[in-house]
Amino acid sequence: MSRYDLSREQLAALIKDEPDFRARQLWDGLYRKLALPSECSELPLALRDRLETMQPFAKALRVAHESISDRGTTTKWLFALHDGANIETVLMQNPRRSTLCISSQVGCAMGCTFCATGQMGYTRQLSIGEIVEQAIHGGRAARAANRRMDHVVFMGMGEPLANFDNVWGSIERIVCDMNLAARHVTVSTVGVVPGIRRIAQQSLQVNLALSLHAGNDTLRNTLVPLGRRYGLSDVISACEEYLAATNRRISLEWALIADVNDGTKDAAELASIARTLRAHVNLIPLNPTRGGLALGLRGSPPARVQVFRDALLSLGVNVTVRRTRGSSIDAACGQLAGARTTALPSPGSR
Repeated sequence: MSRYDLSREQLAALIKDEPDFRARQLWDGLYRKLALPSECSELPLALRDRLETMQPFAKALRVAHESISDRGTTTKWLFALHDGANIETVLMQNPRRSTLCISSQVGCAMGCTFCATGQMGYTRQLSIGEIVEQAIHGGRAARAANRRMDHVVFMGMGEPLANFDNVWGSIERIVCDMNLAARHVTVSTVGVVPGIRRIAQQSLQVNLALSLHAGNDTLRNTLVPLGRRYGLSDVISACEEYLAATNRRISLEWALIADVNDGTKDAAELASIARTLRAHVNLIPLNPTRGGLALGLRGSPPARVQVFRDALLSLGVNVTVRRTRGSSIDAACGQLAGARTTALPSPGSR
């Protein structure tokens, strides 16, 4: 239990000897003002000092290492947890937005062959507090740079929809208490069908990103082992339910892997799915991981990326080639592994 795991009622019970309004002031300080207890100037100094020493009010995360790249616009934190486990969180800033990439699990059970987190295996779920505290830390870091963290993506370590209750509990805190717009929160999944159906029925309408990577079950089952449990037809059906319930555009994430999923046939299969779901496609040249390189998986070279993009455009698909951020510090998509690592060759290099 940490300070961000506490509900409003639990926080009030923790300081029940104080007037009722103190709990409201403290909650507001923690979430809206992103304040440490010692910074909550509305509270009496004695209470602030007491909170700093209360075990249930301890922090869940300790910064074990900080890495910075892209001329200071990308920051990755390696956080140590109470049980010795590690997770990573990435803040990416550009002139238009400040986006925080949050982890939802220690490791991941999905086993995607090209993803560093999938290669490390699954350890445990993150609690609501461990997830929320990443957002608080990122928000404070953005504020220190005279910015506001205005987008949150659940694309860090873990499969968010495999930890649905804690992820959704953290989203409610981030949106309702930290005052981040729901439309600026994106949840990524490799295709956990029950989770997609659940997210479609929630009152907060957040964005859904489907990590697709293959347009047929044979290839998908190789790249994304979860495909053996939830086939493409089931995933597409669940996404259609989400679309009907929310009317929010789905993003299809496609890691371009040289000579694996970057051909003409792959583009046609992807286009068919994108048109069915009225989805936007994000192309991401595969970022290198040690496990992926051992299997001979490399990012498509720039010329091939351009050909694939043009093929999608000609088939009537809205598509963006995503700029790789943080690859020099192993902070790019698919590279988070909860450890200090040495950066690998850039995508598309030979």
